[in-house]
Amino acid sequence: MRPVLGTDEIARLEDIIEKEGTSRAELLELAGEFVAGIVWDMHPSRVLVVNGFGNNGGDGWVAADILQQKGVQVDVVSPVEPDEIPSALARHVARRTAGRDVTVHVGPSRDELIELAREADVVIDGILGTGFHGSLRAPFSIWIPALNESGSRIVSIDVPSGLDSQTGHVVEACVRADVTATMLAPKIGLYSGDGPEYGGELICGELYDDIDEVIGDVDHAAEIVEAVDLIDYFTELPSNVNKYSRGSVLVVAGSAMYPGAAMMAAKAAARAGAGYVTVAAPDACANLIRMALPSVPVIGIPSDSRGCFGAAARSVICEIAEKYDCVLCGPGMTTASGCMKVVTGLLEQDVPLILDADALNCLSRASIDGVDTNPDLYRRESALILTPHYRELSRLVDCDDIADMGAAIDAAQRIVWAAGSDNLVVVAKGPSTAIVGVESVYVPMSGPASLATAGSGDVLAGILAGTVAASHGDVDDWGLLTSYAVAIHSYTGYAAAEAMGSRSVIATDLVDLVGSAMQLVEDEAYREVRQAAEKGE
Repeated sequence: MRPVLGTDEIARLEDIIEKEGTSRAELLELAGEFVAGIVWDMHPSRVLVVNGFGNNGGDGWVAADILQQKGVQVDVVSPVEPDEIPSALARHVARRTAGRDVTVHVGPSRDELIELAREADVVIDGILGTGFHGSLRAPFSIWIPALNESGSRIVSIDVPSGLDSQTGHVVEACVRADVTATMLAPKIGLYSGDGPEYGGELICGELYDDIDEVIGDVDHAAEIVEAVDLIDYFTELPSNVNKYSRGSVLVVAGSAMYPGAAMMAAKAAARAGAGYVTVAAPDACANLIRMALPSVPVIGIPSDSRGCFGAAARSVICEIAEKYDCVLCGPGMTTASGCMKVVTGLLEQDVPLILDADALNCLSRASIDGVDTNPDLYRRESALILTPHYRELSRLVDCDDIADMGAAIDAAQRIVWAAGSDNLVVVAKGPSTAIVGVESVYVPMSGPASLATAGSGDVLAGILAGTVAASHGDVDDWGLLTSYAVAIHSYTGYAAAEAMGSRSVIATDLVDLVGSAMQLVEDEAYREVRQAAEKGE
């Protein structure tokens, strides 16, 4: 796993590295060398480097110097003369580079910049770094849209200029990078908010030889889960397996208005490996689900006048739940009074439980000032996995709308820390999903935009349920197990987009691709193993 740091943590890490004997000046030189290496591998004959006032621009000046010495024709754009750059480190390397054969353009117009960018094979973006937040100022408010308009291939240094490295927010404009060469560790803003849209391919330059020895001395915003980290979950079915030993799932879901949610969740649970899946649904929609899922037993539960779980549903469902390895509750269920009682009843059962969609809204309504103020409501012995998207998470902790992954992590930590259980996980769903436990925050592979479709969350909930059931509770790290399920869901999005086109994917497409996605995750893991072996790691 790779650590992800916030802006303050990066500054503290640089302080530690400096105390260990590597100065910020040396880090700047190493960063410029790293960027130059990435660009050199693109085999350019002409490069444009666009720099700002700070040390991010200093990295760009170093990269320009190195590429020029390698025989590349280099043009550098600067907002001021090299002697006028306010950062002492950046000013030093700018003077050095300008004294050689690079061509320096000070304060070009928008049209001049576009022309320079179009003439270059690669543009290096060194305009703004991790210290940027808020609104753009001239000339950068003009330059950044101009670079995007040029259509040139862009390599951004550390973060794309215009992106808030902490929140991932873009207020006005942001460089749309093809590659982001981020330094020391990835920044959380690259995975949050608008970050995934603008960052392109992320390549991390560790710069410091002993980075693994010092990075643990600062807090990590999260850990990136790579496919190779999930390799323990790639197991073949034993020859003596049966449908019960593969794991059983009870899906408590559906209503007369939303029967399809129960269908997708149940089918996804079976595709994810559960050997026996049962649906408990209001009797108003039970027959419809039976016809759609002939291989899945469906138990009709007494319903109310609107086709939702009725007053008698709690006792019936809780009695059934004890027989299963995992219970998934919530998809398409609504928040009727009978549903509220089902959720609170299941929380009292000794069985791994996943609360999704309307079950989360029921949980929110059961508390007054946020669930974290009443942890006894959800504190339990068996595993509990909550799967809120940002709006559901806002309701759970009774706060303003959550708009970025950093804020989502903070909110999820309020929930898990209040309960203090190491088998409680919050899956904070967003453009990049964060999986938050008491001691860890994991960020598994993100899926494509094609997953942003109604019912996609029901499929994820089913994959989670099938994965949990197959484990039979023998789990060392619930967050990592959950990461495996989220990675599978992400790969279904890529497989579906390739087959149907990203604009045409619907949730039912994802269900039948779960098996293919599991194989893709496995293939990616072993590819990473081979790459590490080739590097001698």
